[in-house]
Amino acid sequence: MTRILAYRFSAFGDVAMTAPVFREFLEQNPEVEIVMVSRKNFEGLFTDIPNVIFKGVNLDDYKGIFGLNRMANELIKEFRPDAVANLHDVIRTKVLDRIYRRKGLKVFKINKGKEEKEHLTDIWNLNKVQLKKTVERYADVFREMGYQVELSHQLRPIPGEKSGIGFAPFAQHRGKMLPLEKSYELVRILAQKHPVYFFGGGKTETETLEKWEQEIPNTVSLAGKLSLTEELKKISELELMISMDSANMHLASLVGTRCVSVWGQTHPYAGFLGFGQSEDDVVQVKDLTCRPCSVFGDKECYRGDWACLEELSVQKIAEKIL
Repeated sequence: MTRILAYRFSAFGDVAMTAPVFREFLEQNPEVEIVMVSRKNFEGLFTDIPNVIFKGVNLDDYKGIFGLNRMANELIKEFRPDAVANLHDVIRTKVLDRIYRRKGLKVFKINKGKEEKEHLTDIWNLNKVQLKKTVERYADVFREMGYQVELSHQLRPIPGEKSGIGFAPFAQHRGKMLPLEKSYELVRILAQKHPVYFFGGGKTETETLEKWEQEIPNTVSLAGKLSLTEELKKISELELMISMDSANMHLASLVGTRCVSVWGQTHPYAGFLGFGQSEDDVVQVKDLTCRPCSVFGDKECYRGDWACLEELSVQKIAEKIL
């Protein structure tokens, strides 16, 4: 059995995108085992994938070069890997790469396509094209090691009764988020025909969603009530998920649930559409030449009016679903 040590520490959605790649890579290469090193609270993303050993770490315990050196030594001692896959390529993982190379291990790292993404998000670039999907970039790391990997880009629904619609109206950055009044209006329309379950986390989100639950009949807020494993189970039982370009879209992909996704400053062209999700289920304002202006949705609006989100029609989103 060949053992690959892989690491990706953040962000939640990016870590979630590694899981379907691991599943299909390991099905096609059953002689391989992956040790996935990431933040402890991401463990639930990998629990049901055969031949994946999850190693949760608290990064605060491994600060600076000496801390990373200790981490590298501990991982070698515990797992004795044959090769290393850096799926993150940030300063922390570059340091780990150097340590492992010095110890004689072959290290393979992701090409994030930084320059292509900068060009894509240049508002003066009017020739926007689809870049390589992030999941393919992850698969490329294993291909570079000499393995065959063919990604299916197909959802795998979990068998069982499906009912209700999941809705995750929040995202980390404003540039990815439908204005809350529009989200509220959308829920009012959907809840007339389907039970709607709210997903979110953190104090403010939980308070907002509990308020919506009280005001809109046929809705239930699950914000702050479920562990990651329970959340994945619930999403797997839904007919459909509605999410911003955020982690919930990737959670839906993990459990094979169709997801209608809302995009503002960001765009599927950057490669972050959920694994197996259909481009027909993408909701976006198509005729804005300034889109996408950001890979992560974390920029101020160049025009100042957030047209990419303000001009989205709630009715149009509802029509995709009802």
